[in-house]
Amino acid sequence: MELTPELTEQLTAWRRDFHKYAEPGWTEFRTTSKIIHVLRALGWDTVYGPELHVADERLGVPTAEVLAAARERAVAQGGDPELVEAMGDGFTGVLGTLNTGRPGPVVCFRVDIDSNDLNENPSNEHRPTAEGFASVNAGAMHGCGHDGHAAIGLGLATVLTEHKEELTGTVKIIFQPAEEGVRGSHSIVAKGWFDDVDLFLATHVGAGEGLGNVCTGADKYLASTKFDVEFSGVGAHAGGDPEKGKNALLAAASATLNLHAIQRHSAGASRINVGTFVAGEGRNVVPRKAVLRAECRGASSDINDFMFARAQDVVAGAARMYDVDYELTITGKADTALPTPELLPYVHEAFAHTAGVKNVKDSGGGSGSEDATAMMKRVAERGGLETYVQVGMDTPWGHHTEDFDVDEACLPIAVAAEADIALGAAAFLKSIGR
Repeated sequence: MELTPELTEQLTAWRRDFHKYAEPGWTEFRTTSKIIHVLRALGWDTVYGPELHVADERLGVPTAEVLAAARERAVAQGGDPELVEAMGDGFTGVLGTLNTGRPGPVVCFRVDIDSNDLNENPSNEHRPTAEGFASVNAGAMHGCGHDGHAAIGLGLATVLTEHKEELTGTVKIIFQPAEEGVRGSHSIVAKGWFDDVDLFLATHVGAGEGLGNVCTGADKYLASTKFDVEFSGVGAHAGGDPEKGKNALLAAASATLNLHAIQRHSAGASRINVGTFVAGEGRNVVPRKAVLRAECRGASSDINDFMFARAQDVVAGAARMYDVDYELTITGKADTALPTPELLPYVHEAFAHTAGVKNVKDSGGGSGSEDATAMMKRVAERGGLETYVQVGMDTPWGHHTEDFDVDEACLPIAVAAEADIALGAAAFLKSIGR
């Protein structure tokens, strides 16, 4: 597969548009509406809004006030008002489907579309700023490459539409919201959209990997649980009658220290981190409220479960020690999931024969966490084949930094290889007896 110069230019244009109007998880109203318009113009069926999700399975959804402001901003920045309205209270993301009408497999690709909670570098030394496509939304920046992922998804839809007569079965592309914080996949999985998938591939661009280097089976992702804890005590005058107070700040401080003191696990990597701690109202008031935002991780789901169980014990003990109440809320979660070994040679070959690819490996990847693992697990449970691909690029800046920028030369590599994967899927599955 070779992309036309026009489509290669369009990939860059899409990516830069999404970058300029960055939207964090569950607020991707403009992004989603733009994607829907492109898919509909290509003749793809679209599912979005509450129909895409099981509402109660969404994690870490912002407040109603935040969502309302995000909807208003999305429309002001060119989002379709009717589509934005249909997404309601954060039911963002879209499933695009191309049904050929001919018997064949269900092939599914996943790309994520949300931005990070970052302020982008305003210096002209930063290319997006210098060239006029830096984020215009305060506190929101595509610092991980999901703007590129959304462009890859649209490019893939474009190519497969052009080659529809060569396809059999059905192709799905999930444009997933709220990957940051591993929040957005679970409600889509619970709705059953992966229950019929025969071949599944998730995609991520990778800083530091180098342009032309591809990992077809990223298998180093850690399981993770993200959680918030709110401690509720009793305020009092710190000088006049401190004995009447119940100090929520001290409970949170004790929890913070002891969370970091949880013993590590001998079976593999384990992590714990308290990222934010907010408490108190004034220097002479016994603090009545304190909030922690924390996470744990593990090289396996079992290790992460161990860390989270101990974390819950620590939080409960700290609350008991200072006689305060607490509420613990899970705001995100991810399991570990390994790629299907028999799929990797096929994906390897597709990338190896793609223009611009220099080196392909079948194992590796970063050690963060990914909620596409929920999709991978459901596909595997139903007997399908699945993997997670990382497409390397040249950029000196790491993910989740204010200087991050996508090397757009990697976008056509992903589109071309994954189009070939979709076009050859039926023959491949037949060759292995599936």
